[in-house]
Order: sequence, then C-alpha cells, then structure tokens
Amino acid sequence: MATDAALSQPDRATVTLGEPAHEEAVQQLVQQPDSRLRSLNPGPIPIPAAPSSRSLLEKVSDQTVNLDLTASHQSENGSISTVSSTVSSVESEKAAYEFLAQTPIKSTDKHLVEFSEAMRTVAKALRQVAEGKAAAQAEAAEWKRKYELETAQKQQTRIKDCGTCTDDNLGKMTSQLSLEAPASDQTGCCGNHGICSHEVLQDEVPGPNPRPSLSMVGRKASFRLSWGCNGNKNGQHKHDFVSFEKGDITTAERSSKQILLKWESRPQTVLFITKPNSNSVRVLCAEMVRWLKEHKNINVFVEPWVSKELLTDDSNNTVQTWDNDDDKKMLHKKVDLIVTLGGDGTVLWAASLFKGPVPPVVAFAMGSLGFMTPFPSEQYRDCLDNVLKGPFSITLRNRLQCHVIRDAAKDEIVTEEPILVLNEVTIDRGISSYLTYLECYCDSSFVTCVQGDGLIISTTSGSTAYSLAAGGSMVHPQVPGILFTPICPHSLSFRPLILPEYVTLRIQVPYNSRGHAWASFDGKDRKQLAPGDALICSISPWPVPTACLVDSTTDFLRSIHEGLHWNLRKTQTLDGPRD
Repeated sequence: MATDAALSQPDRATVTLGEPAHEEAVQQLVQQPDSRLRSLNPGPIPIPAAPSSRSLLEKVSDQTVNLDLTASHQSENGSISTVSSTVSSVESEKAAYEFLAQTPIKSTDKHLVEFSEAMRTVAKALRQVAEGKAAAQAEAAEWKRKYELETAQKQQTRIKDCGTCTDDNLGKMTSQLSLEAPASDQTGCCGNHGICSHEVLQDEVPGPNPRPSLSMVGRKASFRLSWGCNGNKNGQHKHDFVSFEKGDITTAERSSKQILLKWESRPQTVLFITKPNSNSVRVLCAEMVRWLKEHKNINVFVEPWVSKELLTDDSNNTVQTWDNDDDKKMLHKKVDLIVTLGGDGTVLWAASLFKGPVPPVVAFAMGSLGFMTPFPSEQYRDCLDNVLKGPFSITLRNRLQCHVIRDAAKDEIVTEEPILVLNEVTIDRGISSYLTYLECYCDSSFVTCVQGDGLIISTTSGSTAYSLAAGGSMVHPQVPGILFTPICPHSLSFRPLILPEYVTLRIQVPYNSRGHAWASFDGKDRKQLAPGDALICSISPWPVPTACLVDSTTDFLRSIHEGLHWNLRKTQTLDGPRD
C-alpha cells in the first residue's frame, strides 16, 4: 500500500525535508501568528502512548506518500519538487500540532471526572453522617416520649377518684401556697395545690378490693407541706408571682422559701433502718424502739435481720417486719416516718426500699461524714419529740429514674424495672484498659462524646459525693438540676455541666466502641452496657423528704463545714503591714 511504501523509504523524505528552502518554509510557519500555536501549553503535555502514536503516525504517513509521489515524477526543473515537499511538510507539522493541542484537553477532562467522583463520595459520606445523627436524635426523642407516657400512665393508675375541695379550703390553701395531703377520711384531692400528698408521700387509696394489709397497723397519718420564709414557723407564707408593671418583670425571692411539714393526724408507725455490724447502733436501736413503744405508743417496723437481733437481745421488744417483696412494696402505705441510724449510706439504703413515694426521713448521725444526717444520736428524745409534734423543716431531695435499654430490645417496650438513685449513676470502663467511649444526648440535642474513664450523672444531693471527687460543683440539695460530670476526660476543655431538672439524658455506647461500659447506681447494682446499649436518666416524680435539724440551708452549710472543712484556713493576724 501507499502507507507501507512511505514508511519503507524514510531516507527520501528526510533528504527532501532537509533542503534549505524547506527549512525556511518551516521557520515562516512557526513565526506566523497562529492562534492554535499560541494556545499550546509550554509545559510538559501528557500524551497517551499507544493510541496517540498510531494516530500521529497515520497523519505523517499520508503526507509522506504525497511527498514520495511528487518526488517520483520530478522533472528537470527541480522547483516543482521543492514546492510540493514544502507544502507536504507544512501540513504534517500542522497535523502534529493539532493533535498535541487536543491531548491536554482530553487529559484535563479525565482529571475532572475523577475529581467529581471523589466529591460525590465525600458528599455521600457527609449525607450518611447527617442521616445517622438525625436518626439518633429522633430515637432519643421517641424514647423520651415513651417514658413520659409510661410515667403518666403510672401516675394515673395511682391517683383515683380525685375529689373536690371546698371553695373556702381552696382559697385558704391558695393564699398560703400550701401543699396539703388528704385527711384521714378523704380519698384524694383536686390536684390544684402544687405538690399534693399523692405526689410526694402517697397514702393508701381505698378501693372495692383492698389488699390485705400488714398486721397491727392503723391508717396512715396525714400532713401538710407549706412554704415558709427563711425557716420561720410562724405561719406567714410568701406567694410566687410575676409582676408586669411599667414593662418591668419581677419575681418573688424563691431562694428564701423553706418547706415545712405539719402533721394533721398523729403518726402511728415508724420504720427503723440501721447500719449493720455496729454494736453501738444495735444498742441505740433497741433503746429507741423501747422508748417509742412505751412513751409514744408507736408501732415499729424493722428489717427482718434487725427483728431477729432485737428478739435475741430483748424478748419483750415486739416489732413488725415483712416476709416477702410484696409486703415490702406496700410499706409506703403503712409507714408514717422513717428513722435511720448510720451515715449517708444508710439513708441511701432506706431510699432504695421505696420505688414510689417515700415517707419523711429522720436521719441520726452515726456514720463518717453525714451530709444527710443532721440529728445527733445523743439527743434522740428531744429530736423525735419535735418531729412527732411538728411542724418541722424538710428538704425534698430529687432522685434519678434510670432505664437500661438493650440494643436487642430497643424497638420493644422496656422490660427491665427502672432503678431509682438518690446520689448518682456512674458509667465507667470497669476492668477494661480502653477509654470509655460514650455518646450523650439531652432530650433530642446532641451533647458530646465522652472519651475518658467515665461519666457521672448526679443529683444535687449527690454533688458532695463522687461528683465532687471528679471535679464537680457543690450544689444546694434543693436546687433543681442534674449534674453532668466527666471522670478523667482525655481533653483539656471538658468541664462539668449543671442541666435543668426537666431534661432527659441518654447515654449510649456506640457500635464502634472498643470495649464495654459498666453502670452502677448509688454504688451498687452494676450492669454491663454493650455496644448499642443505652441508659436513660430523668428526674423521678418521687423525691426523698429528709427532716432538717434547723433548715435546709443551715444544715447544708454545716455539713460542708464540718464534713469537708470547706475553706478552712488560719485567720490573718492583725499585726503587719496596713494601708
């Protein structure tokens, strides 16, 4: 073929292009202002190997064929051959430059395609992250709704046949901002007085089929809770109000209020909770039981193991106890008052016996620190006299209600019984050597990811316990809030938080966590949390009312001064430099 002939005679084409006339024509072609030549990139141009060489070779070969044909018919006058050769070489150069000019554009298109594919991959990953976060927030909101619905259903089952108070009583209660429990002959209240007795300390609700009660126990005593001013017991009460006068919004001083408890019927039953393995506690318990029965005609309940000790020490001490869990669940309907002999741990144990309403707690200090035990055991007669007569100040200590949600049952109704804690719930790494990795949500909002030794979710009563040791603040027990305190976080900016009491916290172990987490509730009942499991925490509707020796604030300040020696320092001497 013509192409093969041209490729087989390279010397003839080379010789013809090497003449001086041909070189001048090429120089003129290079110097002319061609836009295609100016648009060439002076830098290195990537050229595909196989396809590009073949295409270039075909273009050059066609021009070489024309060159050879012109040369073969060359006449004596050599100018015709020269002109034909010049034109052929010029066209070959143009074809080569045109091909080279097209190659970078194709390469650039290829790079743009690769870049667009990478951007699409990144956008897809970001979209998946956003969808995962939205799904987690929606799931947290759904669990909150389920728990609120469950709590409302439980309260509705406990509150029955709510009666109607008279207008006179209602006006009197509203003016005093009192929280009144139903009298012994009432079945309920209208629920318009704020915190009523069925919300704090629930009396037994009579029904068509009453449950068999424990023996030798009469009707529960009724009482009234009211707001006092700075601990005063003179019956003068303040009102909460908001005033919109001349554009200024003012409120009453809520911090000056102290809750008072006044008995409306005489207490008849007292439950004793004692610290185990203490001879001094056992002796004092027997003495106090004897004094209450002989001088106050009070029925006494004790734990089963305490009942055996009292019968061993004194056969005349007749006390009551419970035989099974069903009887223990009914204690709040029979017990008017709880007396604890021990430290703060004894108060925690007493609160754990009540999954619902808790009777008032009178805590005698026979432990170590005693943040919640203000009464001296040496003066138990005077202290119990004042409490049984009333009125006396109390502190409503909030409890946390905790639910463990297993990953396998997250789409089902929670079957595990909720756990109530008075101090704190702790999520730590247990025996694992890896950092604890936890995702935290507040209602439907993402809070943070915890990477460290763990996390403490504490009540304000527990602010002087484990949370304090981990760097949390000390908070007055009547401040409504939830403490969010990390344990040794691997971060320089992770500071503790105090959240409002109405929020619901969700602590979840993510699927990419290296290890399991462990949750403990008031230092006991440890539960393992596997990847995918979650812990839901919210404020329980059943607080623990503890009696105050003076008032809530005085007792709190005394506890941190005497128990922790807070801000204890030698006083600066008078002599020295002066202004």
